[in-house]
Amino acid sequence: MDPARILTALADLAPVNKVAAPDTDEVGPKAAWGGSLTTVPGAAELAAHDELHRDERLLRQGWGVVMGVHRVDGRRRRLAIPLVTRPVRLEVAQTEPFDHKIVPAGDLAFHPRLAGTEHARRLAAVLAPERTGGDLADPAWLLAAATAAGYAVKAVAHRADPEDTRPVVLARSVVYLAGPRVESGPIGQSLHDWAERPGLESTALAAVYGTAAPAPGPDAAEVRSPLPLGPEQAAAVRSARTAPVTVVAGAPGCGKSHTLAAIALDAVANGRSVLIATQSVYAADVLAGLLDRHPGPEPMMFGDTERRGSGAVATRDAVPRKDAEAARRAGADAIDLLRRVERAVETRLDLERRRLRALDAPVFLLDDFPGLRDADLDAVAAAAAATRGSGGWPWTRWRRRRARRTLQRLTGAAADSAALQQCLEIARDVQAMARLAAEGGPRLEPLWRSLEQADRDAAQALGAALRAEAASAERRSGRADRALGELRTAQYRGDQAQRRAVLEHVDTAALLRAVPLWIGTIADAEAVLPARAGAFDLVIVDEASHVNQLRAAPVLARARRAVVAGDPRQLKFVSFASDARLRDVLDRHGLQALEARLDTGRVSLYDLACGAGPVVELTEHHRSVPHLIGFSAAKFYGGRVRPATAHPRVQETDAITVHRVDAPAADAQGVVAAEVDRALALLADLVANGDRGLAVLSPFRAQAEAIEAAVMRRFDLEAIRAHRIRTGTVHAFQGSESETVIASLGVAPGDPAGRKRFLAGANLFNVMVTRAREHLHVVTALDAPGGLVGEFLDYADRAPAALPGDGPEGEWRTKLAGALAGADAAVRHGYPVGHWKIDLVVGEGDAAFGVLCDVHPDGPRAHLERHRALRRAGWRLVDAFPSTYADDAARAAVAVLAELRP
Repeated sequence: MDPARILTALADLAPVNKVAAPDTDEVGPKAAWGGSLTTVPGAAELAAHDELHRDERLLRQGWGVVMGVHRVDGRRRRLAIPLVTRPVRLEVAQTEPFDHKIVPAGDLAFHPRLAGTEHARRLAAVLAPERTGGDLADPAWLLAAATAAGYAVKAVAHRADPEDTRPVVLARSVVYLAGPRVESGPIGQSLHDWAERPGLESTALAAVYGTAAPAPGPDAAEVRSPLPLGPEQAAAVRSARTAPVTVVAGAPGCGKSHTLAAIALDAVANGRSVLIATQSVYAADVLAGLLDRHPGPEPMMFGDTERRGSGAVATRDAVPRKDAEAARRAGADAIDLLRRVERAVETRLDLERRRLRALDAPVFLLDDFPGLRDADLDAVAAAAAATRGSGGWPWTRWRRRRARRTLQRLTGAAADSAALQQCLEIARDVQAMARLAAEGGPRLEPLWRSLEQADRDAAQALGAALRAEAASAERRSGRADRALGELRTAQYRGDQAQRRAVLEHVDTAALLRAVPLWIGTIADAEAVLPARAGAFDLVIVDEASHVNQLRAAPVLARARRAVVAGDPRQLKFVSFASDARLRDVLDRHGLQALEARLDTGRVSLYDLACGAGPVVELTEHHRSVPHLIGFSAAKFYGGRVRPATAHPRVQETDAITVHRVDAPAADAQGVVAAEVDRALALLADLVANGDRGLAVLSPFRAQAEAIEAAVMRRFDLEAIRAHRIRTGTVHAFQGSESETVIASLGVAPGDPAGRKRFLAGANLFNVMVTRAREHLHVVTALDAPGGLVGEFLDYADRAPAALPGDGPEGEWRTKLAGALAGADAAVRHGYPVGHWKIDLVVGEGDAAFGVLCDVHPDGPRAHLERHRALRRAGWRLVDAFPSTYADDAARAAVAVLAELRP
């Protein structure tokens, strides 16, 4: 199937009417007007809104505001629309007479009719003089700009007068509260343009619709990353190396962002370019922040993000060749040292495993090969292997005869056999038992410390090598320097349209070789980046359940392979696409066979990708205490989610508190006032207690706005900032988290059934109850709800039970557990932590620690990985192998009990 035909069909399925753009947002009643471009008087309320919605970035600064009564679409209405605007933050400035400073937090956006014009250049010079060197001199040209934008203004005003109905344009700065950013601009024409681009058949776009060439086999090579990875995460990295499409799925808190960062670093390490495209600016900033916390290449942030200043990567000097080579050698040396430590640990663990086997081995069989008891067993194995075969060259036959003589001398047998191989393994086991007896056990503690240090050193060295390689002079040709120069020029262009016009002429291959890692939103990728098929080696799309196909198509077309991440059990995009229109478009383009995939109203990018490539599900939860994820894990994820946060100090923590209030029904505005009052009282108690990281949310906008108003009346900006208080709807919190969450359900017994159904929507409810890391307070006026809400409240009302664990396994573990219990120590068997189990857990609360009694059943490598994972999860571990204590459980118990600390 031709991907160009698919793009044309998608273009025809695109909405006909333009979606309201952020550059046409009206200045609402919550605004602060000021003549200074750096400070705003009376901005505390706006700053408080900014803090309460920090992840949503709702503040805008505008200039050249068209005001008064204007005729729009044949009707007269009052307007307040800036001709140029940009996202901003308000920060404490400690300047007189004002106390807040405007900090740019994104790109300039112009009225659609002014983008790319001389008017836009002059507006940019006024609103962003720090970038353009502009000033406020002679603003009379604003009349022409406002007229060009389609407004019949009569004069330029210098102060805002809400009572003035004259059509004027204001030469003044305004900071205002805008709505959440929405997808802007008609996508249909863009998709039509893409359909004309060459090279689409070799892109991720073709792969997701099943029109690409067959995929190569999976890459089984070792994964070494600056980020620590579990087995599922490493599997995702390996798949992303070769699969045209890889899907990374996972419940809340299961490390999707962490995995995507690791995939990006792995691709860069293998010489590939990567585009990370997210649905929201917040998600882009989260991924960039995660990369900041680990060593590695500096990403190029683009588009509407306050972190785009990190795009200064383009201005960095190239790393000299010798320095880059030194960093590569240091990284290779660190990995080599790590492998040596790993082999040393595995060797000692193998000795313990062989010792245990030797206790039950038929040692009498060694009488058939008496030399094996004292022989060099590696020499025996080599001689036995050399005796195999027949015929061949004279030299080969001579070597075989010599090997037989050697084998005869060492073992008394002249040829290899199954019996010899069996006895060889028995002899190795016996030697291991003797060696451990002489050495007093495996004595792994120094090796564990060495392993942890080697892991840290390897991560740092790998990251440093990646950073040096990405910025190395070897990647900087004259073409790359020219491309970087043009990129620097583009960064200071007034708007995205001008920036894209510059980038269209850049040598993309040279640019991506010099700057291989890019991060921005899906919307900004289409607005800023050149439209070239397969320009990137890999595109990573986050929050894909929230992304519709129309917006996804251009980013997929920009790369040869794709990694798509999401969770179909969280909130999805909203669409009102018509079934009749879908069938009509598919009939016209002969794409009826793709109806199930091209159903843009129901099929998200995540859904589409699941049918095009392997799905790697992440099921180890790292965010919250077990009680907080338990309901969702069982209800929405089939019990597959395993908390790596499990520990006796939190396992029986009741982390969900239900607060019931009396209210017959929501008021006319859709607000349950009793819930608002209780939520505010709870928040006040938490603030008085000194808690930080507090969120108050509700599924309903009216309820969320009532809570926000109450919070702003009760707390000043200093308290909101100090305690990191946030408010909003459940939709605004997807992808986010807080230490403590207060959820106001916003439904009373007498409310309409539709309101109750909305609350009980599985995806929304799943998001709402999984935002907290430590505690969830649920405020509800419902008395005896049924269905999903009732199930959750029943779960919340029950105290969490202790982890069942397993019964005693193995003779040694049973003896040791009995000896510990006899000393009145609390002992748990087979304690599950994520996908691993700890043989014994001794003690209670913070004092509890893990005891590893045997080598992991899957062998030394699995034992090593279990140790790493448990240590990363914060566990204190003690080895208690039988060889260390000559199989004396009482001696082992004394040593283990000595580890108990108050």
